[in-house]
Amino acid sequence: MNLNSDIGEGAGEDEAVLACVDSANIACGVHAGSVSLAIATAMRCRKLGVEVGAHPGYDDRAGFGRVDQSLSAEEIEALIAFQVAGLAAVTRISYIKPHGALYHRCQGDPAVADALARVARRQGVGVMGQPEFEIIAAAERAGVPGYREGFADRLMLPDGSLAPRGQAGAVLNPSLAAEQAVTLARSGRYDTICVHGDTRGAGQIAAGVRAALRDAGIETSPLAR
Repeated sequence: MNLNSDIGEGAGEDEAVLACVDSANIACGVHAGSVSLAIATAMRCRKLGVEVGAHPGYDDRAGFGRVDQSLSAEEIEALIAFQVAGLAAVTRISYIKPHGALYHRCQGDPAVADALARVARRQGVGVMGQPEFEIIAAAERAGVPGYREGFADRLMLPDGSLAPRGQAGAVLNPSLAAEQAVTLARSGRYDTICVHGDTRGAGQIAAGVRAALRDAGIETSPLAR
């Protein structure tokens, strides 16, 4: 099993989260953070031995990349390629995980998922997405690794998708997050579990999830070994 987190977004708890995860999805300075923060975060990951993935998002800082944009698959491919190439020029990346609304667009739109997979193939890396949705299907079509992702700190609906953030109970407390992480890890349906770095108390949640997995006898490691 792998434990990942979205970081480099300026949320303030990156250091605590990085102490607990195997892989870091570094924001590329477009939806949040900055180029300087992305570089510093990549260097910090290198020092700690944390695997790096690129975390591109929509060019929508006001909405933190959580509002869908009316872009074509071709435009999205260029947007992702631009961000991923910048991070890959600084450090070795192992996969791409889109952020927020771009992630959900890729999950539901085969053409956009294929655009993401093409960028990954050119970079020689994998992609990360929820099982039974389009990102993993596109990875199979493109012949790139597809890492199946579950979420420790978010309410997951029966089909595996995430409950909208505005829904009551959509963000889980540390205790429930730890419990859910163990359940997901034992299910056999997932390769990696995410703890969001921008959630309030992210460091505490990440530490609790790490401890719960350890206590359950579940070992974690980087994805690209």
